[in-house]
Amino acid sequence: MGEYELWLWRLTGWTAQFAAAGTGVYLLLRAAISRPPRWRAARFPWRRAPAPRWWLALFRAERDSPALRQRRSLLMGCGLRWSAPVYLAARRTAIALGMLIAGGAWLALAAGRAPPGAVWPPGMAASLALMALLADRAVLGALRRHREDRIRIEIVALCRGLLYYSGSRLHLHGKLMRCLPYVRLIRGDLQLLLNEWYQDPDNSLERFKKRLGTEEARGFAEVVRTLRLHEDDEVYGMLRQLADTCKEKIRFARESRREMASYGLYVLAGIPVLYMFHVFLYPWVREVLVLLEGLQA
Repeated sequence: MGEYELWLWRLTGWTAQFAAAGTGVYLLLRAAISRPPRWRAARFPWRRAPAPRWWLALFRAERDSPALRQRRSLLMGCGLRWSAPVYLAARRTAIALGMLIAGGAWLALAAGRAPPGAVWPPGMAASLALMALLADRAVLGALRRHREDRIRIEIVALCRGLLYYSGSRLHLHGKLMRCLPYVRLIRGDLQLLLNEWYQDPDNSLERFKKRLGTEEARGFAEVVRTLRLHEDDEVYGMLRQLADTCKEKIRFARESRREMASYGLYVLAGIPVLYMFHVFLYPWVREVLVLLEGLQA
């Protein structure tokens, strides 16, 4: 094993160990510090210091653009409450720094001004980070689709719970409180909705829609708003229709994943065939071609 292969193997091991250790520390801190949002409300959020205007203007992230609108939609769909201009400026800053580090490392290696052992680690790390930053839209899109699928499943559970309590004399707040154990991903957002319910139901539903940021969540919030005003069979019919729509989208997403998995397995199944052709059949074909060339000569 050469020097580069050994270094790459060690870098892979260090990266895996660092990721595992960071994940473990994060989970331990979250389990020790976090508390369920029993009485928490999102009415008075923390005030954060605004980002420097010159930094946003330098990387053209302060004005409205298609890239900014796309990042805002992706972040909202992923449930990340980050500022889209700050994210876009930070991404472009990291890309610029990665290009400078990677370019400087490769130039130093080509000019022979630095040993390979001192140039390969920063150059390779900067190149990998640069590729990850350039593919952020694909990563955020995959996270958003995964989150939307899970939210659809929990919206179906909420609709079933409200339909189960359709004949009950409970208040709508009590019905939603009874449905709280049926959800997991949106439990914190639903708990905030219930905490803010008696302050202003309309504003709490509007904030609930913005926090989730999906089409199904907006439809569920509108149905709940209509159900708060008057309960009748037509509104519960809207709940059934919303649940059926979410089920159809869930089924379609599962079929799409199965189709993609079948394509991947088909490609993987072709690798042994190519290997068999390269190892067993190709030498015979080459010998036959040499024999035919000798006969023609």
